[in-house]
Amino acid sequence: MAKIKLLVVDDSAFMRKAIENMVKKDPDIEIVGTGKNGIDAIEMVKSLNPDVMTLDIEMPRMDGLTALQKIMSENPLPVIMVSSLTTEGADATLRALDLGAVDFIPKEKSFASFGVMKIEDQLIAKIKDFSKRKTFFRKPVLARPSASTAKPAAPAPKRPAPKITSKKKMVVIGTSTGGPQSLQKVIPMLPGDLGVPIVVVQHMPPNFTKSLAQRLDSLSKLKVLEAQGKEKLEPNHVYIAKGGTHLKIKKMGPHFYTEVSTEPSSTLHIPSVDVTAASVAETIGRDALGVIMTGMGSDGMKGLQLLKLKGGSVLAQDEQSCIVYGMPRAVVQSGFQDEIIPLEEIFQRIVAYCK
Repeated sequence: MAKIKLLVVDDSAFMRKAIENMVKKDPDIEIVGTGKNGIDAIEMVKSLNPDVMTLDIEMPRMDGLTALQKIMSENPLPVIMVSSLTTEGADATLRALDLGAVDFIPKEKSFASFGVMKIEDQLIAKIKDFSKRKTFFRKPVLARPSASTAKPAAPAPKRPAPKITSKKKMVVIGTSTGGPQSLQKVIPMLPGDLGVPIVVVQHMPPNFTKSLAQRLDSLSKLKVLEAQGKEKLEPNHVYIAKGGTHLKIKKMGPHFYTEVSTEPSSTLHIPSVDVTAASVAETIGRDALGVIMTGMGSDGMKGLQLLKLKGGSVLAQDEQSCIVYGMPRAVVQSGFQDEIIPLEEIFQRIVAYCK
């Protein structure tokens, strides 16, 4: 079996060595080259044809965003950005994800707070997952048909939808790897008069969830904000779980409020989809809709099982449209989903369940 070819581009010798030390423990991954700037990245992608690349953002001569844009237009492949955990780093990383990067890992000093072993395990798993999905990033070049030969595209077959027995009063969405890009194909597509609040759990550090909320808010008809705790849940508002804290829903009188907490601290991810979905299940139950989207691992499976057992409904993104089919697969394998649907149809189904 051929080894996975990894290209590492970073102006920091420390970071290049750190990534090398992390991945060399896995016999299936081979570092085929290292570069120091965006010019190196572009040239080495052409000459080495790697399966996956890690790419720094701030580099001399040519920065990572400029290089990424050129690479994704000419020789697209799965790219993992190396990002600082500052607000500026978060903004730049989200721009990189917009340009086609699949994910990011924290840079240098962040290792101590995140835990090197945790990053190591996740990086190896992501490299392996992304290498299998390499064709996902290849954009086919299609010849433009002439006016005389062009044929209208056949309409997609209609999928029979389950009977919706009750209008939902809240939506909870869980996602991880590939989530920022995928959320931009769901939240901005929803109407401004959806009529219900939405809570979103995206696995990200604190500054990143704030930048994500601001970006989605600028693109959406709904109001999108990072949950700080004690907010009254309002219709037509989207509450993004803050990185480093769990988002729970608490009922006080006839109203529901956000609650943020670092407990339980034992979960693999903080925020955790399981924690938020279980909270929604306990407070709202059958009147809630759960949506599980692209992401590595199984976070969300237990919480959405509870939601389903309480009478709620659950949608799972299909494998073909996921960057990583981990979290949706776990829900589907448990058998608790009502529908399995492609990314581009998720917003339509949310509207159907809520309106």
